[in-house]
Amino acid sequence: MLAALVAALVALVSSPALADESKPPALPADLVAGEVSFQGSGGLTLHGSVVSQASPKPGRPGRPGVVLVHGAGTGTPREKLLGEAVAFARQGMSVLIYDKRSEGYSLFTRSYSQLADDALGAVGALRSQPGVDPAKVGIWGLSEGGWVAPIAASRSQDIAFTIVVGANALYPLRQQTWAVAAGLRKAGVAGSLVDQAEPKLYRVIADGGMFPEPYFDPEPVIASVRQPVLGIWGVHDLLTPPRETPPIFAAALAKGGNQKYTFRYFADADHAAHRTPDSGVTRLPELAPGYAELVGSWVGEVTAGRAPAAQVTGPAPVQAEDSIGVPPAEWWESAWTQLAALVLFLVAFGGYPVVAVIRRVRRQGGPPPVKVARAVSAGGLAVVFGAFSYLFYLVMTGGKLAVPGPLVGDRPAIWLALQAFTVVTVVCTVLTALRRGRASARGERVRIGLLVTGGAVLVPWALYWGLLLP
Repeated sequence: MLAALVAALVALVSSPALADESKPPALPADLVAGEVSFQGSGGLTLHGSVVSQASPKPGRPGRPGVVLVHGAGTGTPREKLLGEAVAFARQGMSVLIYDKRSEGYSLFTRSYSQLADDALGAVGALRSQPGVDPAKVGIWGLSEGGWVAPIAASRSQDIAFTIVVGANALYPLRQQTWAVAAGLRKAGVAGSLVDQAEPKLYRVIADGGMFPEPYFDPEPVIASVRQPVLGIWGVHDLLTPPRETPPIFAAALAKGGNQKYTFRYFADADHAAHRTPDSGVTRLPELAPGYAELVGSWVGEVTAGRAPAAQVTGPAPVQAEDSIGVPPAEWWESAWTQLAALVLFLVAFGGYPVVAVIRRVRRQGGPPPVKVARAVSAGGLAVVFGAFSYLFYLVMTGGKLAVPGPLVGDRPAIWLALQAFTVVTVVCTVLTALRRGRASARGERVRIGLLVTGGAVLVPWALYWGLLLP
């Protein structure tokens, strides 16, 4: 049932898989693109474009090259990174952008190792391009690519340098729960929805196998990277904890003996180091001022054999709340336990009106309905399925663009309504239990008893999800 609810929402937001090939990107007159194909993980053929200056600067017979690795998204087209490709190409590099795989990658299934092998295939293709110095080819990864690029770099000595943008040194489940909670808080939300319900829903999703690579640990991978590293973060990153990640990243590099890194924060920049006019909510097409120039000069120094000493520069990042650990679910909060509770609620709360309808269709007589029992049935169904529908909606639209609906103070009106329904349902359950003895027929007592059981189980369930907490 959980999977069905998620799948229904995914169908509304998922992108269709791309065709095997797409048209070459449209470029400014000073740049040219050459089409390439290469083998990714498992022999999958991937397609891309190499963007370079139409008239390379004299004295550069062998240009540096860089492969751009996408952030999260199924079948993301190469054009998504065209802005970066254009900017970096104008710095004298050949830049390979490629269509991300759809095969073996979805909202529920993905492998960072597989994506790293795809990136290594792209590196091999770029190293063989005319005019590119194969000893000066590196890799760049955005967001999810910040997990992928270090894996690729740790596997190949053919990679000359590594650049990460908006990268995470946290495991994916922790990063995602922080991002959605940060988005809710930015929207003005506080209380049990943020503190209880949101992280617990992610634990259930991960326990049910619907969150890929939830506990992937990037630190050992980062520690195994030997190439020079350029790390870039926007001050207003709302998807990666910008204050927490760089120190962890630096410590992991140092643990592996790598002090050849440069970390830079950019003001008025978002998760992708693009300009943002409203503290990270809106992403403008333009890169942060100085970002492309930094990449160009840094790559030039590194590929000339002048590796940087460890340094961190730029304005302090904005991060209101720390991320919190998201441990694996205990048995009593597992996906299977939650599914069993949903089945119980469906039978207990849904059975009462179903029996009444059957009796009416068959024109069978029966005892007069107990009004409070009706309230338990209706309220219980509204609470359980309303809560999960609302939470899944927040998950699917979460992160920096969280839209919790109208607020009453710092609580979403929808969440307050669900909490009110929960209180009413619990009170009516007590009243129904007190009146159960008035039912004369044995079948009616069983029917009401099942309803009361559902209401009783609802109490700890609602406490767990924060529906009975402020």
